[in-house]
Amino acid sequence: MSDSSKPKVLIIIGDAAETVDTMYPYFRLIEGGYEPVIAAPEKRTYQMVMHQNKPGWTITKEWEGYTMDADIAFADIQPKDYLGIFFSGGRAPEYIREDEDLLRITRYFFEQNAPIASVCHGVEIPARADCVKGRRMATVPKAKFDLEICGGTFVDEPCVIDGNLISGRTFWDHGHYMGPWMKLLDEARNA
Repeated sequence: MSDSSKPKVLIIIGDAAETVDTMYPYFRLIEGGYEPVIAAPEKRTYQMVMHQNKPGWTITKEWEGYTMDADIAFADIQPKDYLGIFFSGGRAPEYIREDEDLLRITRYFFEQNAPIASVCHGVEIPARADCVKGRRMATVPKAKFDLEICGGTFVDEPCVIDGNLISGRTFWDHGHYMGPWMKLLDEARNA
């Protein structure tokens, strides 16, 4: 249910978005007095996943996580109605990053110098939107190539602040980068 008195913030997902990468910022936004708006290719229910390297594995193991309903489809988003944007991780970014409306929305937030946060594979969306040139970002090491081939600089730290862009590597970093991003949102709300 929408609360028009609270500033709205987009959380970008698709099928196979990482559960913790999505739900942690969702609840932090509510605690901070914001209205989180789940945005996806279509307005429907999405299956999230949990990712982790099992002991002895060299690749990521994936389990089904919770489901989450999208509040709005990318095509219906008017970016000016939102204070900030969060790019969730998981496998979803790889599959949704070609969506022209998502690219339009992403470019808007970078052009407006609005509060942006990204974790894990979320970097694949601003990279595809040609928004990472000259920017420093954290991401999961296996997405380092996506960032660097598009002109960004990979930083292996739990919180990287580059102006309006805040990023972390994985869900283990939420406690490090979410606070600085929430601070940016607060500053934008009170500006």
